Amino acid sequence: MQASPVACASMIQSLYLAGPDIFRPDAVAHGERLKVLCARYGFEGLFPLDAQVAGHATGDPLDTARWIYRADLGLLEAADAVLANLDFFRGAEPDSGTCFEVGYAIARGKPVYGYVPEGGSLAERIRQRCPQHLGRAAGTDAGGWELEEFGLPLNLMLAVPCVMVVGDAEAALQRLRADLDARRSTA
Repeated sequence: MQASPVACASMIQSLYLAGPDIFRPDAVAHGERLKVLCARYGFEGLFPLDAQVAGHATGDPLDTARWIYRADLGLLEAADAVLANLDFFRGAEPDSGTCFEVGYAIARGKPVYGYVPEGGSLAERIRQRCPQHLGRAAGTDAGGWELEEFGLPLNLMLAVPCVMVVGDAEAALQRLRADLDARRSTA
């Protein structure tokens, strides 16, 4: 959908696997499947739950939350790039924690490959999947707020700096691998 930021990182070996996948009932198993998929394309996948050891739970939820935050930032720092599940989560927007992680990675100069399951602009995707959020007036949501219409699959603050891929994690990995291979062959 857009030019690749792979020029920022000539050698990508590890990927932070951002997304709401940590909330799945099978989160640990899903994370393992994502890591196996990453390995198939020549990358090491770093899943947020990898750093979250139950022994760090102190009984104080705030202390635990702070520990998880620091652990996830450590994985983000260790990663060369981010693979982000930016599908709608609990509404018509991506997971807020994932959005933070994407912004953090972009600010640190790390390439981000995001994926969504279907094409179309953000407004089209909302119309298709979350019609209950639409307003009476065309181009507005149920609260009367304007729907963003730039032809991008997500809010421009996510879609512009990321390489956006329509499909799943494997489609995004295929694109990343192709971008890296193309860059290597022209170097």
